[in-house]
Amino acid sequence: MKACSTMQLPTYDDVIAAAARIEGHAHRTPVLQSATAQARWGAQFFFKCENFQRMGAFKFRGAFNALSKFDAAQRKAGAIAFSSGNHAQAVALSARMLGMPAVIVMPQDAPAAKLAATRGYGAEVVLYDRFTEDREALTQRLAAERGMTLVPPYDHPDVIAGQGTAAKELFEETGALDRLYICLGGGGLTSGSALAARALAPKCKVYGVEPEAGDDGLQSLRAGRIVRIATPKTIADGAQTQYLGEYTFGIIRRDVDDILTVSDAQLVEAMRFFAERMKMVVEPTGCLSFAGACKALEEKPPAKGERIGIIVSGGNVDLARYAELLAAR
Repeated sequence: MKACSTMQLPTYDDVIAAAARIEGHAHRTPVLQSATAQARWGAQFFFKCENFQRMGAFKFRGAFNALSKFDAAQRKAGAIAFSSGNHAQAVALSARMLGMPAVIVMPQDAPAAKLAATRGYGAEVVLYDRFTEDREALTQRLAAERGMTLVPPYDHPDVIAGQGTAAKELFEETGALDRLYICLGGGGLTSGSALAARALAPKCKVYGVEPEAGDDGLQSLRAGRIVRIATPKTIADGAQTQYLGEYTFGIIRRDVDDILTVSDAQLVEAMRFFAERMKMVVEPTGCLSFAGACKALEEKPPAKGERIGIIVSGGNVDLARYAELLAAR
């Protein structure tokens, strides 16, 4: 794989093109506010609610954009992907909408709701052990055997451009923001959002937020190179990535101001806030951005009237697990 310095990174023009491709297929999700959050912090919060996106997460944007660019031969053979759940559902649903087969490699311990939804969209699911098997090697072998096109969950220009449409819509609705907090796993949403932020609100501070147990992004930013870690153990299953991608790291290193980390306990508090105050079901991974914002504001209160964007990345969670997490004190 080429080094970041010689790769052609996607641009905001690619985000604009992706927005045109997904229009009429992806939902333009709502941007909500919270009087409770505003009263607590003295800042305006704008929540881009991708938990209301098709299949329940932002991942649909990137998957549909990527699959919609397939040629006739690729469509006939179909798409293959590896994912802990949301990208799996996104590729499965996009493939069904575009009339092509899909195979998804998923961890055995993926949330049951995500496994069921992926199969429900018509995809074939191949299970693996995330702690002992290499999902990328398994997926690449299956792709070669079946002649399918691999659509990675984050490190792909078309996927990144599609994910960036969420922030594009946010800025179009709110205007310039002072800060933008984004959930960070492999970096597709963060890097795509950073492209939109730099084009539409150049002075906006952009922050990725990842689990404390999975701080590969933070380590990578500090080291100036991609750092690989063991599979993190965290309730944020969508952020159990081991390393950033070449494309995503290239953009993050250039366009993201900093990366923050939060504990699982802070994620549960954010889940509780969304449930009690905003009447929304948000999965743990989807709470990273708000939990990171809260942590940052506790350490340094915002200037009065600051405008803060929060991208809520998804709402796919097993209800039994969701109730268990909220009940724990």
